[in-house]
Amino acid sequence: MKKQPRSPKAALLFLCLFAAAPFLRAAEVSVVATTGMVADLVRGVGGERVEVHQLMGPGVDPHQYRPTAGDASRLKNADAVFYNGLNLEARMGELFGKLSMRGGQVHAVADSVPRERLIAAEGAEGLYDPHVWFDSALWAEAVPAVVDGLSKADPAGSDGYEKNGAALRARLVELDAWLRARADGLPADRRVLVTSHDAFGYFGRAYGFKVVGLQGMSTASEASLADVSALADFLRQRGAKAVFLETSVNPGALRRVADSAGAKVGGELFSDAMGEPGDVRGGFDTGTYDGMLRHNMATVVEALKP
Repeated sequence: MKKQPRSPKAALLFLCLFAAAPFLRAAEVSVVATTGMVADLVRGVGGERVEVHQLMGPGVDPHQYRPTAGDASRLKNADAVFYNGLNLEARMGELFGKLSMRGGQVHAVADSVPRERLIAAEGAEGLYDPHVWFDSALWAEAVPAVVDGLSKADPAGSDGYEKNGAALRARLVELDAWLRARADGLPADRRVLVTSHDAFGYFGRAYGFKVVGLQGMSTASEASLADVSALADFLRQRGAKAVFLETSVNPGALRRVADSAGAKVGGELFSDAMGEPGDVRGGFDTGTYDGMLRHNMATVVEALKP
C-alpha cells in the first residue's frame, strides 16, 4: 500500500511535540510529604525535578491522621519521605520507624530547627510544640533538611537543590518581615489571639501576640465544659473582642465560648492544614504556605484593630 503523505498540519504538530519532548520528561524524583506546609517546602527546594505526593489535604488534622493502606504503599515506593516531626503526625510514627529500619529515606524537616529555638511542651518532658511553620523565619531553618534529603535521594540534582534552598530561605525571611510589619500596625493591648487549639505559639512569640487555645497543642482530646467556661471567663476579664476558628478543627466548642463571653468570631484561620490551591481569600492563595500565613495575619489584624 502506498504511504499517504503527512498533511502540513500534522507535520507541524509532530515538530512541535518533538521540540517540546525535553520539557515533557517525567520528574527525576518521586517524594511523599505529609502536610501541605511540608509539601510546599519540598516543592520549593525540588522544583520541576521532584514530583511531590501530599498525603493530607485541606481540612485534615495531622494530629488525628491515620495512614491508609494506599498511603503505606506510596511511602514504601517513594524515593524519599518528608514529614514535620516533633510528634505532629503522632499516629504515623510507627510507620516512619519501620520505613527507616528498612533503609527508606525518611526525613523529619523540623529536626534541623535548633532545639533552643523550639517551644517546650508544658508538662511533657522532652517534647516540643510542633507548629514551627507559624514563624516563617524559623521555618526557614527546616529548609536544609529538605536540601539534604533530596540530595541523598538524587545526588545529580544536589547543586540545584542547594540553589533553590537558598532562594527559598530568602523568600521566607522576606515573608517574616511582611508579617512583622502587619502585626506592628496593631496596638499591643489588642494582640490577643484566641483559637481552637494551641497551635499558634510560634506565631505569638514571633509577632507579639498573647495566644490562648481552647485545647492543648494536640487535638487528640476534646475540650471539656470546664475548659469552655475558663476560656469564656478569660475573654470577659481581658476584654478580648474576637475568637478565631480553625479550618482543621471542629468549631463547635469555640463558638460556645464566643457566645458565652459575648465575643465575635473574627474569622477562620489555617492552622494544621493549608487551603485548596487556588482558594484566594483577601487576595492571598491559601493553598500556598506564603498565602496561608498572609491570610492569617491579615484576618487577625482586621478583626482585632480598634
